[in-house]
Amino acid sequence: MPHTFDLLVIGDANPDVIIGPLDTPLAFGQREQLVPTGALTIGGSGAIVACGAARLGLGVAFAGRVGDDDAGRYMRDWLAAHGVDTEALTLDPGRATPLTVALTRGNDRAVLTAPGTLAATAADDVPPALLGAARHIHSSSYFLMPRLATALPELLCTARHHGATTSLDTNDDPAGRWDPTGLDAVLAHTDFLLPNAAEARQLARLDTADPAEAAARLAVRGPVTVVKNGADGALCHDGKHLFTTRGIPVEPIDAVGAGDSFDAGFIAGLLHEMPLPQALRFAAVCGALSTRAHGGTTAQPTWDEVLTHLPETEETPA
Repeated sequence: MPHTFDLLVIGDANPDVIIGPLDTPLAFGQREQLVPTGALTIGGSGAIVACGAARLGLGVAFAGRVGDDDAGRYMRDWLAAHGVDTEALTLDPGRATPLTVALTRGNDRAVLTAPGTLAATAADDVPPALLGAARHIHSSSYFLMPRLATALPELLCTARHHGATTSLDTNDDPAGRWDPTGLDAVLAHTDFLLPNAAEARQLARLDTADPAEAAARLAVRGPVTVVKNGADGALCHDGKHLFTTRGIPVEPIDAVGAGDSFDAGFIAGLLHEMPLPQALRFAAVCGALSTRAHGGTTAQPTWDEVLTHLPETEETPA
């Protein structure tokens, strides 16, 4: 394991089975329905972020837990093939690797996840040496890993003590509760919060449809809040100023993992010392370009690809 990394990702790793698009309602009753495409690929928000960051040229390590089974070895081997250090990816002999099935229809998808090792992932899965060896720490899927969630304040605090910056993408809450208990303690040690627009509204506990208002409310709680807003682009609020960026035109094939590729791009921009507006634009391009193929990692761009697609400066401070 190298002595230093650009990025340590702490989070979820599981195979994704992506099938679709389904053009009729999903039928039970043992009906067999045919869809045009299906793919087995790298999944889990954390794993997709790690692969995207490595594709952009960052030195990346991953810490988490999978089962000591075929699915777990698949994830370990494919993360390594994407250039991610997996020495801290624990193989659990007593639990199954998580598995996600994503059924796409139009621009939407239904996601079914068997959590497997996610509930067992904890602070012990993060080697202390890694917290002092990375320039940035990113954590994903807060609501899927409750034991890890309770340990995050201390883990992120330790990383910051060693000079690292930190980020969090909570992703969805399958329980639909969006329980804020414990989250404020995490945000106190989080430099950048990276939700999508729907998640930002839930985290801010706002009924408004305006993601900018949600971002402003969340930024007051500590972190710079960066909100992914689909084809409309993205925005960020640093507690004083709002910046926005438009999306770029692409012909999307599969949006699975686009938000995670955005996260990877934003982190890469930060570590290359881009100002917030420029990092926001860079991240939006990463997210858009990742939709050009099926699966979350297949079409993740290189650094040079992103540069050729960057729009002219058009961020709007408010």
